[in-house]
Amino acid sequence: MRTLLRHLLDEREWHDYDVFLSRFQQAARELAEREGPESLARLEPRKRTFQGWYYGDRQPNVDARRVLVHLLGCTIKQLWTPAPEDLGAQEPALRFGTAAAHAELGVDLHEMRRTGAMAARRAMDFAMGAEREQVGEDTIGFLGDEVTRLAAAYPKVPLSDIWDDLALSQEEAFRLLESGRARPSQSRDLLFMAGALSFMMAKGSHDIGDPKAALMQARTANFLARQAEHTGLTALTDGLKSLISYWANRPEDALHYAQQGAATADVLRGTVTPWLYGLQARAAALLGDEDTVRAANQRAATLREQVAPDELDALGGLFTYPEVKQRYYAVEAAVLLGQGDARVASAAEEAVRGFSDPSDPNWAFGDQAGAQCNLALVRLFGEDLDGAAEAVRPVLDLAPSHRNSGIIVSADRVRAALARGSVRDAVVARDLRAEIEMYRPARPALRS
Repeated sequence: MRTLLRHLLDEREWHDYDVFLSRFQQAARELAEREGPESLARLEPRKRTFQGWYYGDRQPNVDARRVLVHLLGCTIKQLWTPAPEDLGAQEPALRFGTAAAHAELGVDLHEMRRTGAMAARRAMDFAMGAEREQVGEDTIGFLGDEVTRLAAAYPKVPLSDIWDDLALSQEEAFRLLESGRARPSQSRDLLFMAGALSFMMAKGSHDIGDPKAALMQARTANFLARQAEHTGLTALTDGLKSLISYWANRPEDALHYAQQGAATADVLRGTVTPWLYGLQARAAALLGDEDTVRAANQRAATLREQVAPDELDALGGLFTYPEVKQRYYAVEAAVLLGQGDARVASAAEEAVRGFSDPSDPNWAFGDQAGAQCNLALVRLFGEDLDGAAEAVRPVLDLAPSHRNSGIIVSADRVRAALARGSVRDAVVARDLRAEIEMYRPARPALRS
């Protein structure tokens, strides 16, 4: 993906690191003098960091973001979006990237999209409200569209961006089911959609660090899936209970739920089946059961070859298990067993590359962060402290709104590894441990 940041740097002939650094330092000094703090004037990104920004592989930390915004006149969100194909045909001021032109365009476009989204939601509420005396086809269609949209958006955006819509859509699905006005042919669809929304609410509660609410929502999703007689969603909810237990450091429960789901999914061919074995491998790795890890990974690989996308895979997002995520799970199981040989190191690097493109339909910021933490751990096994620091840096630079429960646990694993072995007394290791200790936001994944 060619980002707007890269386009602007190319337009200004700033793609050379030394040239860029000079401009960046000048902007940092100006910003430090104008707004502070004074330490901002000494900010100096490394060449590898600059290359990560240029190629869109990583985003800057908070201070560097302020400098880039000041330097280029665009928000960070704009800078990391694809450059418009017709940018060269825009007004001269826009083509040359002046701050005023980009800032004005960005504010107007953001406001227009916000207003448009509000209007669309109001229109949907009106149409669904007009059918309160009966469940019409438009109502089913609106709700189905929301399920699909939210499933695709969940892995890619901060939870705060979609949380209200998730809760409202779940409430609407419950209202329609409780109304008693749905025709028999509609009931299964409503039960399925209510189950899918409850699944996402369960994942959301888990991500913000509320395991009790997460498990309640997961059990509700399981109940709805069984009422809908949807084997795939039933198995998927068992998988979610396994995932919640895994990140809560309850590996026995995680293994039990994953095995239960796999038994349910035995007749299926969607990606839920390899996911359940991937979950088994991770849970068994926490228990130190290498034989079960090996058997589960082999079974997942076999099932991958037999996959035929189903109704859940059609939803995408949280409801599908792409091959890139399967590689990430396999690496994580190996890392948890303490394996860090050349084969695992190569697989860890491949997993990170697999999540390097945010425009890829299978990209998920949580999976990317997990893959980067695993790579950091593999490098620490080989006492490559600088390589580990480089791998974990994008995770530590994530905004608080993106730091969900799983990411926090993954980062903490890196912190624990930094306190072991010959690296523990190094300055870099001490600094990273201190930074990770301060990493947990007050409200994970929902802070604005």
